[in-house]
Amino acid sequence: MAAPIVSDRSAPERAAAESLQSFEATSPPSAPLAGFSGTRRVPPPVNEPVKSYAPGSPEKAALKARLASMAKERVDIPIIIGGKEIRTGDLAQVVMPHDHAHVLGDWHKATTPHVQQAIVASKAAGVEWANWAWEDRAAVFLRAAELLTTTWRQTINASTMLGQSKTAFQAEIDSACELIDFWRFNPFYAQQLYDEQPISNNVMWNQLDYRPLEGFVYAVTPFNFTSIAGNLPTAPALMGNTVVWKPAGTAILSAYYLMKLLEEAGLPPGVINFVPGDPVAISNVALAHRDLAGVHFTGSTGVFNKMWETIGADMSRYASYPRIVGETGGKDFIVAHSSADPKALAVAIARGGFEYQGQKCSAASRVYVPRSIWKEVRERTVAIIEELKVGDITDFRNFMGAVIDKKAFTKISEYVEHAKKNAKVIAGGTVDGKDGYFVHPTLVETTDPGYRLLCEEIFGPVVTVHVYDDAKWTETLAIVDRTSPYALTGAVFANDRGAVREAMMALRNAAGNFYVNDKPTGAVVGQQPFGGARGSGTNDKAGSKLNLVRWVSARSIKETFSPPTDYRYPFMDEK
Repeated sequence: MAAPIVSDRSAPERAAAESLQSFEATSPPSAPLAGFSGTRRVPPPVNEPVKSYAPGSPEKAALKARLASMAKERVDIPIIIGGKEIRTGDLAQVVMPHDHAHVLGDWHKATTPHVQQAIVASKAAGVEWANWAWEDRAAVFLRAAELLTTTWRQTINASTMLGQSKTAFQAEIDSACELIDFWRFNPFYAQQLYDEQPISNNVMWNQLDYRPLEGFVYAVTPFNFTSIAGNLPTAPALMGNTVVWKPAGTAILSAYYLMKLLEEAGLPPGVINFVPGDPVAISNVALAHRDLAGVHFTGSTGVFNKMWETIGADMSRYASYPRIVGETGGKDFIVAHSSADPKALAVAIARGGFEYQGQKCSAASRVYVPRSIWKEVRERTVAIIEELKVGDITDFRNFMGAVIDKKAFTKISEYVEHAKKNAKVIAGGTVDGKDGYFVHPTLVETTDPGYRLLCEEIFGPVVTVHVYDDAKWTETLAIVDRTSPYALTGAVFANDRGAVREAMMALRNAAGNFYVNDKPTGAVVGQQPFGGARGSGTNDKAGSKLNLVRWVSARSIKETFSPPTDYRYPFMDEK
């Protein structure tokens, strides 16, 4: 093991300055590339097909083999700053949520001086990276996509399954397909953005220079989606920015392998700096730094609000106004009309509410069903829940794994106990934390539209249903709209087109991603750009050009071919 870095903690700026000299001394001098003629275009993006992992399929055999080999490993995960691996000796463990005694690895915690070093390294790398042709930056991520499609697919999927307790299908649609899509579609959207130029004529040439932001971007990523962990640092980097990346402590294994994948794809040292550690300590340094240019965040509403408050408290400290982009919480709904198909509705509740243990910010958490169809919907949903298997995700027969850690297990368990005492648990309600953090899919029924479990974000496999009188459809839509401070995803189920139209208008601001006769999860890059407003974030739509716009600062350039040589205007003549 390499010796820990020793820094004067009372003088982090001095340590950072010394590290800059080290980075500059070891970095090869940049040489200008030969000019290219012609306009280069990225390959047309195509959504990555989802592999089935059906019995006998080659992908199933390959994934099972990688799961078995990875389960036997204990990975030593360093900090990575400026391409250099740093080991502090201050360790935290990576464990399997579904078998929390099984240690998969140990990761080294960053300290305040390491954050300073990462900022310095990003600044040093940005001098050249910002001036690369955008096509060359895009090539790095297009290659990363192809590596993930092929040689890295099983490693990233297996690390997501073991470290975050995702089933094979949930890992495949997230850590493989969605991230591949991000890395294919973002270059295409960048190309579209760069193509947007102002009007010119024969006497002047007007141009827009889409510069990266001046400073570094602080990317903070969550545990629940490996694709988000891959997109939040790379979207700003694609546009020429350099990044300090703090991954979630409960998703370090997959995040580390993403970092190694990007290095193999040709990402230059220092463009993205991998800084795992205490989120408060790291944020205190990053958010207070003069060169903070932006924040790209996915996580809890409370943390994002605190970050915004910190940034806004003393704007004079920054060289420029930081861009703040965040996707936070959700209390996502399904509202059904009396014309809804009960069978489709039951499947949407089960899949939307319980896939990945309800740990999706888009997961269905509150459902409104008219009394006329509730009996059939209840019976169908309960029947599905009773068939859902919960357990070790390496057993592919299981529909669900474990919730992410003990803290989440305790919180969700408290909600389940509250429902047993104050509402009606009609399915599930079982929790078991002995070997893994297992919360079985739970369906709750309440007559109170203001009941706690209909209002608060749970982030677990607990779905609460409010049964309403059919005649109160319009009134129920108003309740759905005002019940939650969030506005991330939502769905309406109805075969009556008039009811669909009424719901779409009444709930226009209640969800940034709205679904008709489908579950409120499963947004696909290039098809449903993702994000919500109100308490759910800034709605900058990951997986679209809208998000990339936030990571550039445009400069207008006017070149006049024949400038005037006389200051006078015609109106100044007396006659």
